[in-house]
Amino acid sequence: MSLTTTPHQAELATDPTTDTGSQHIRDTLRDAIVERRLAPGTKLSESDVGELFNVSRTLVRAALQALSYEGLVNVEKNRGAFVAHPSIDEARQIFATRRLIEPGVVRAAAAQIGKAELSELRRMLAAERQLTEQRGQSARRAEIKASGDFHLALADLSGNTILRRFMDELVARSSLVIALYGQSTVSSCGHSEHDEIVNAIERGDIDAAARLMIHHIDHIEADLDLRVLKSTDLKAALEL
Repeated sequence: MSLTTTPHQAELATDPTTDTGSQHIRDTLRDAIVERRLAPGTKLSESDVGELFNVSRTLVRAALQALSYEGLVNVEKNRGAFVAHPSIDEARQIFATRRLIEPGVVRAAAAQIGKAELSELRRMLAAERQLTEQRGQSARRAEIKASGDFHLALADLSGNTILRRFMDELVARSSLVIALYGQSTVSSCGHSEHDEIVNAIERGDIDAAARLMIHHIDHIEADLDLRVLKSTDLKAALEL
């Protein structure tokens, strides 16, 4: 799939008065990838991206390189840059890593949380709940982003900037995996499970909150089709 002029072009284009540095390009492309407006495998031509942002290819190249460090873009010699297409093994490793990391995020957040922070989490969950009742692609993208934002909010509450940066990459790469392998609308995140995690934190049952987070991540992964297809016989595959 190549990056051509589409209805989403307006979402990627920038106002001429805004900052058009490589960081802005990186952030805008990253948002489009995480929100699944750019599908895995999409070609990110330096000239096309440069034209959209009205900047030099040098700035575009720096933005794409930054995204490649995060695992969101693959830069291939003599072919160019593409939105990453995680393998089944990578998908499993991403969720295995989340199971190791996020119970610790919950514990670190719980140690710092107060009434104001709990109130903000409740506000986020209420907004997420409203999005699940809406229809259409734009609402779906907003729901996916809200789901990821909940996990990042917990990382913010930990006060650990390195952990927050690591979670940023994990959530972004999870979004790519869901785009490729997700089987239903629940694969973004179950908002009721988010509620259960916050409830456990609020009542001070941190062990339960950590267990609920692992269950939640298991639930997301269970909705992915990560079967390894072994058939290489065309006739058999087509059932002829």
